[in-house]
Amino acid sequence: MRRSEVPRRELIGQRQPPGGRDRLPAGGLEFFALLARLLRRPRRGDRRLPLLWLVHSDTLVHSDTLVRADTSDLMAPLRRFLGQGPRRRVPHAVLDADAPPGAGDVPALLRELHRQLSLEAFGAARLRFRHYPLADWLMHQSLSFGTDADDSRAALVRRLRDRRGTRTPEAPPSGGDAVSIASQVVLWLVRRAVPSVVFRAAVSGRVPVLGRHYNWFMRQQYLAPRQSVTFLGFAERLTAGWRDGEQPDQVNKLLLHAFLEDLRQAYRRRPWRPSDWRRTAYPALLLDHVAPGNVGGELVRLIGDVRTETGRNDPLLIVASGGQPPPELPEPHPLTEADEAYDEWAEALPEMRRLRRKAAWLVALRPDDTETGPPSRGGMRPFSAPDPPWWSRRFLPAALCLVLLAAGGVWVGSRWGPGCHPSLTGGRVSVEVAGSGECVGYSDSAAQVFNNDPGQDRLRTVQERIFAQNRAAEEVWQRSDRRRPFLTLVYLGTLTGNRTRADEESYVSEREELEGMATAQYALLKESAGADGAALLRIVVANGGRQMVYADRAVAMLAELARDDPTVLGVVGLVESRTSTARALRELNQIGLPVLAPTLSADKMDANSRLYLQISAPNKDQVKLVDAYAQQVLKTNEAHVFYTTLEGSTLTEDLYVGTLVDGLRQQFGPRITRLDEWRNGQRLVDECGYPGLLFYAGRWSEFDGFLRALRECGGNPPRHLVADDSANRYMANPGLRAAAPGNLPVTYVSKAALATCAALRAAQDRRDDDARASFLSWIQADDLLDPPRCRPGSEEQVGERVSLAYDASMMMVRAVESLAARLHHADPRQRWEPTSVNPVGVHAEVLRQNAGQGYPGVAGLIRFTPDSGEPVDKRLALMRVERVPDVATAPVEVFRCGVADASTPAACGPV
Repeated sequence: MRRSEVPRRELIGQRQPPGGRDRLPAGGLEFFALLARLLRRPRRGDRRLPLLWLVHSDTLVHSDTLVRADTSDLMAPLRRFLGQGPRRRVPHAVLDADAPPGAGDVPALLRELHRQLSLEAFGAARLRFRHYPLADWLMHQSLSFGTDADDSRAALVRRLRDRRGTRTPEAPPSGGDAVSIASQVVLWLVRRAVPSVVFRAAVSGRVPVLGRHYNWFMRQQYLAPRQSVTFLGFAERLTAGWRDGEQPDQVNKLLLHAFLEDLRQAYRRRPWRPSDWRRTAYPALLLDHVAPGNVGGELVRLIGDVRTETGRNDPLLIVASGGQPPPELPEPHPLTEADEAYDEWAEALPEMRRLRRKAAWLVALRPDDTETGPPSRGGMRPFSAPDPPWWSRRFLPAALCLVLLAAGGVWVGSRWGPGCHPSLTGGRVSVEVAGSGECVGYSDSAAQVFNNDPGQDRLRTVQERIFAQNRAAEEVWQRSDRRRPFLTLVYLGTLTGNRTRADEESYVSEREELEGMATAQYALLKESAGADGAALLRIVVANGGRQMVYADRAVAMLAELARDDPTVLGVVGLVESRTSTARALRELNQIGLPVLAPTLSADKMDANSRLYLQISAPNKDQVKLVDAYAQQVLKTNEAHVFYTTLEGSTLTEDLYVGTLVDGLRQQFGPRITRLDEWRNGQRLVDECGYPGLLFYAGRWSEFDGFLRALRECGGNPPRHLVADDSANRYMANPGLRAAAPGNLPVTYVSKAALATCAALRAAQDRRDDDARASFLSWIQADDLLDPPRCRPGSEEQVGERVSLAYDASMMMVRAVESLAARLHHADPRQRWEPTSVNPVGVHAEVLRQNAGQGYPGVAGLIRFTPDSGEPVDKRLALMRVERVPDVATAPVEVFRCGVADASTPAACGPV
């Protein structure tokens, strides 16, 4: 099947009245089929378009029955064919060489062609021209002869600048006060100077983005633009009078080349601009009454010459109708062979262009000698531009924007939220909003402070203090010429997700651990500026979510941080012993980050990581402490045990409560006569007056409800209520203690009895314990904790976990300082290179330092065996509060186990 057969069938429309039918010459349908084929723009690439020359017949034969139609009769159907499409018409222009517009020369024809194609009348975006209007405008400018060349150039510059953007004259400002006049003068100067500077940069050709259409004139080939050096010089040569010395043919070719360049740019297809792909039909020029000697023939010749000389294709399809074509053309083809004529021309074009053959772009067609006969029963269907691809439709940019906005909203919603936003101003910040709405990730700057819940001001305050000290540490390190060792520790804890009242502090443990790390950081900043061996500490605060549920996501972010930042040497915190915490330990072990846990105490947590070190005694030691207290002090052999797990948790998931309950079973055996899970709302009247040991083995968050349940006992409370170490978080919350019964003494386990205000003052008075005395001076400082601790006359206690987190941080710091001393032994003034140590090496150094006498921590001596991350004989104590609502009275130590320092035995006994 011939390629034009399908378009030919498409050209035949529905039946029309006889008066509305088009009488076509023989081969007319074949010609229109070829025209439709050429007008359709391929989906990929572009085709070369010929100049079709329709040759008139020399005679018209009239009879009563039929008329021999010639090709001149095709112009009227052609206008209807192109101009009456039902939807998207072909951009086209119609010119008559017998009645040319204006001066009747080529510039006038181009001006009319530009006017017609620029109309927004074809059902698509109008064609925009930049190069041709500038060239035509320059040809209409007149510069005075005989004047100074600089004046002539200045006049042209003013006109070009005004053409670029019309500028209304402004008078210099006057009136008002001095400040107002000065600001107006500056604004006036800017309005005058900036457009001039931009214009000069555009026409200079030195700025790639600006003035690309000016640069084009200097790169094209007509009128030897390089002889003018600058665009302004070339523009002068185009103005009236000045161009008299130029060849008219070259001037016309420049105009035509600029016109065709605008069409090329209008028909460019750029992947990032879907609108470029909406142009699915080539523009057409219908040029009637063309002859080799008139202006129409001259335009046809110039178009062929420009195409051949520039080697550039353009998207303009030209149909010229006239008498005999140029003599250099071979014999015209009949209209019935229009399709074959085009194929032959397309095959021969490369060779004809190479040989610079005249009329290489022309395809001449003539009517057949056969007569037309009656018109077809169907009318000629007008041509419509094909529909553009679906992805280039006008709705697509808006739809794409909506999709991107929606996707961006989802992305931002998953990472940003109230109190959760990545840093836009620097710092190490990586956060995202978890499914529960919690902000998970890490931060080392005030750009992200975790937890914006009411009542958690102290948690936010200590984070802000740490972030301020981070900046100070960085500045001190830079001032030391980077000689001091510099390390980063990550605090990973549960900083969000708890349900809390506006007057209730719900993150006491996390806040105290951060305060301990802030104290270690503060102590290092107070070292002498000349102490090149003293380390500096940066702290990154990370949140693993409520019950450490999102710890794995936080650890994944920390893994990227550790890869990017060689100063990251370890993790402190983790707060609660849960299966999610154990999973986080395993993941941290895989990325090679040591973990120092100040308060974790579930048994065998070290099995999850070979780089895990625990600062507090394990639960098995806590169980022995309680058993020894029951036998030595309470003199009772019977115990009731109640345990709790948080909502949504179980004994299997809560490793702290689970291993504590298992240890109690094993240690007490049959002496436990009641072992039950307690839930909020459950009554405890059976425990009223109970003479044995009533042990609370649950989480602090339910301890308030447990005490309120015992309020029913009135004046007959249980004799000996003892709670695990989790209860100290409750004891640190004055708002919760206010609702407790006042006649129920509570004894609870403490992991830091050696770091109470009384113990620290006693150590300071003895003057034989520099670690505790220094720690006391730090926490009393005005510019660290809020409020300061242990000041004379102050009721603010240290906090159970402050000293434990301080010890964990300082152990890592001392290990890094020891490694640095050995590395810089030959040159103490050498710069610190963070990559000279690694996290695993620091962990090994911590174990090496603790292998002998142990580390003298503020909360007690810390010693590890080579095959375990749990401390040996770590000090534990029982603290007693006679009246729970009385927050002004400090708890009293009544029993202890473990060692305080290397000189004391590991014995259990009352104080």
